[in-house]
Amino acid sequence: MAVGWGLISLGRHSDVKLAPALNQASDARFVAAYSRDLPTAEAFAEKHGADSAYDSLDAILADPNVDAVFIASPNFLHAEHTIAAARAGKHVLAEKPMATSVSEASEMVAECERHGVQLGVGFQLRFHPGHIKARELLDRQALGAVSLVQGQWCLGQRGVVNPPARTGRSQWWGDPRMIGGASTLMGTGVHVIDILQWMTGQDIAEVAALTDGQTEERPLEQAASIAIRFEDGTMGSITVGRRVPESENDAMIYGSQGRIALRGTLWEACTGSLEVETETVHISESYDDGLQELYKLQIEAFNRAVQGGDGFRASGLDGLRVVEVTSAIIESAATRRAVRVERAAL
Repeated sequence: MAVGWGLISLGRHSDVKLAPALNQASDARFVAAYSRDLPTAEAFAEKHGADSAYDSLDAILADPNVDAVFIASPNFLHAEHTIAAARAGKHVLAEKPMATSVSEASEMVAECERHGVQLGVGFQLRFHPGHIKARELLDRQALGAVSLVQGQWCLGQRGVVNPPARTGRSQWWGDPRMIGGASTLMGTGVHVIDILQWMTGQDIAEVAALTDGQTEERPLEQAASIAIRFEDGTMGSITVGRRVPESENDAMIYGSQGRIALRGTLWEACTGSLEVETETVHISESYDDGLQELYKLQIEAFNRAVQGGDGFRASGLDGLRVVEVTSAIIESAATRRAVRVERAAL
């Protein structure tokens, strides 16, 4: 049986990426759309072919045709919506960042475990074929001893020095409490943190961050450069920002036997290329599979997890690990010192 999906919050992300991906994914049915505004929900459902539209969270969670929900609401609502869905017996795929605090993320993991539902996080970069190949190579130590890991996901517009805050229904992006205490870090930085941890199989243990924000006068940053140290001692860096036009959003991994270069793969679409040069491995691949491809692959993998297959590739615990790192980065930027990443007790 196909998994019946409900979509919670219907902004541009849901309209352009998630709903089309739900309709493209195998073993998935887009059955219900939720917005606080019923006409918005009805128009969205009609546009994307959903069976039902709701302006009540309780109502969509009570719909017997909804097996799983994709939570795309503002960051500060992820925990509330996830916990409500878990208590209603619905599986949850939550957009990143998983939550705005470590305590919220921990509660989300605990509630989903308590109610026996799957919890996944929207780290679609884990489904990029280049990243999968890189992880496989690192798993078999094709680079030898890894020495340096770098990732960058930036964007910007020529001539724009200070990007304007989002307006309208997305104005929560400018509220530190609603977004989670950081801006570009929550927008793209969480993806870079996660994919570097996933490809290397190592958690980040220590961070030292420089940003143009995290002060009383400017609580939200538009650019961040972060030095990182993994649990095994490997060094690295992460760069994110909204003031970097023509950015090359690459991941680079260097080892004693060569390097892996992922060029242009740190992006929303399945794009870019993989280049591997070692003593024994020489690979060059390119990708151009469209905007919805990674989201489609992510939904199909979650369907398999719900249907009793393997565990989902980006679990709630994985999401929690990223929240722990982002919390340390925010603290480091504010205190101007290196910070160890504290692990939550589960």
